[in-house]
Amino acid sequence: MYKIFKIKDRIRVPPELFSSELKGAVTKSIKDAYVNQLSSTYGLFLSIVRVDEIGEGRIIPGDGAIHYETTFDMLSYKPELHEVVEGDVSEITEFGAFVRIGPIDGLVHVSQVMDDFVSFSKTGSLQGKENKRTLKTRDRIKARVVAVSIKSLQTAKIGLTMRQVGLGKLEWIEEDKEKDGKKKKVKGSGK
Repeated sequence: MYKIFKIKDRIRVPPELFSSELKGAVTKSIKDAYVNQLSSTYGLFLSIVRVDEIGEGRIIPGDGAIHYETTFDMLSYKPELHEVVEGDVSEITEFGAFVRIGPIDGLVHVSQVMDDFVSFSKTGSLQGKENKRTLKTRDRIKARVVAVSIKSLQTAKIGLTMRQVGLGKLEWIEEDKEKDGKKKKVKGSGK
């Protein structure tokens, strides 16, 4: 889930930025310190939204930089359990499909792709045995987050499922809606 957080921190502005305008120097220092960093509380910091307040600068003995007490807003992404996400399949393997959900990839294990026996085909796709549905790279899907373990960007693990009603490849969801609509029409007509 994308969220904007208000953060108050002491921002270190190094000497090479002293000739820059203060807000620009502080913004660059925030960007260097926060963007693409992972926080267990806030998730993955993506961008600075705005710098609200820059306090008086302080010099710490032994450090040539100036430190400013600063309040700013950051955009972050942190997947949450049971959240429904949309993404694009970025890679298909024998054990499942990697899906790009925002700035990070999640994994739909082969057992969570659909309610059918799924096999990895020679064409690099996953295919259902009975329903013949296929999932391949660049397909757009809707899935639910079922596991989150983010200790670092390199070891982040996001588990996804597509086996619930209303989830799966977007084309499958539309096909299922049409089938349900036809069933309701038949039931409602007394036939």
